[in-house]
Amino acid sequence: MKRRQFIYKTLGLSLGLNALNLACAPTQNHQITSGQFFKTKKHKGRWMLINPKGEPFWSIGLNHVDAATLRQLNSGKIWAEKYDNSMEKWLKSVQKDLTDWGFNTLGWNQELVTFNAQNKHHSRSFTYEEYQWLDMPYCHLLPFIESHQWETETRLPDIRSKGFAEWCDYVARDQCARMKDDPNLIGYFFTDCPTWVHHRTDNAWKAPLFDPDKLKSSAGKKDLFDLASTYYRVITESIKRYDSNHLILGDRYEAMQPLPEAVIKAALPYVDVFSFQCFAATNTIGEKLQRWANFTNKPILLADSATWLPTKTKGWPPKEDRHINAIEYGNILETLSQNPNCIGFHLCGAYLRNKVRRYGLKDATDELDESTVAIKKINLHHQKWVKSTLN
Repeated sequence: MKRRQFIYKTLGLSLGLNALNLACAPTQNHQITSGQFFKTKKHKGRWMLINPKGEPFWSIGLNHVDAATLRQLNSGKIWAEKYDNSMEKWLKSVQKDLTDWGFNTLGWNQELVTFNAQNKHHSRSFTYEEYQWLDMPYCHLLPFIESHQWETETRLPDIRSKGFAEWCDYVARDQCARMKDDPNLIGYFFTDCPTWVHHRTDNAWKAPLFDPDKLKSSAGKKDLFDLASTYYRVITESIKRYDSNHLILGDRYEAMQPLPEAVIKAALPYVDVFSFQCFAATNTIGEKLQRWANFTNKPILLADSATWLPTKTKGWPPKEDRHINAIEYGNILETLSQNPNCIGFHLCGAYLRNKVRRYGLKDATDELDESTVAIKKINLHHQKWVKSTLN
């Protein structure tokens, strides 16, 4: 039976006990050795992550995990009575859920919490202590620069300035110095969808980082390469000054926007894994990631993507609750498994459905969404594929 046929079949059937045990069983007798932190390694013709135990690890992540959703007025007393107003108690419950649903990574915790003409904000990052309470592999985004394509409020810095270097050093000193010995940390992201040569209507006043018209000349392309080289060098040196143990996951590039090769060439000496956001049809996702896998010859991560079941109304922000399209989620996983450079897929979740994103694997009353059971079955099947293929 082909993997796609299996995915469709599992949406209507529950996995048997033997399949569940196989999917969750610990890996034994590995030939690969590793230090105590996540690394990348090419093995059997594939790039892969190696976890701190020395085992092959394909990252099945969930993004956007924010407890404040449970403190909405329509959530009742859940936060106070079920979780005793305790982030520690809640995060232990999150870890249990994610593991049960077949996720092995927290891809990026920050959640979209406002989206309007005045501001577009994500929730805060988890603290070091909160990651310890969660106690599972995770990726962490560092706030070096607010060049995200959704950010509308913050002026961009002069990347070549002393001030930018000083700020990068502070961010790394504040956060990386504390996380440097954490074996659960996979690595660091920089910017979510950086506006290197594109912008959106509501942030045209500040973006892009580089004038795309200059790319019409060889001198302009060189200038962009030099600017991007400074950006990646300053940030990476700041991180390595305080933490030389963890992977550099770099920017989370928007694969559906213009992305000059000069930017990727500049990142090559500094980035361990090239990360992308891509909201598109499954075949387009596969083509986009394969293009950059061929160009970089390095590991590739689909750091953010999802598709949804149809709703009555269109547009963004959504006007009604939505549900993740589990069949397409399975198809994306299958497509990525055929890319030998791909080391993971982080689902644009979220864990809880809030009033902005309006979809999630649980609702604001902490009850399971209708898509979660199917996603769980698909994840467990993919874990089985990882163990049979990568070991």
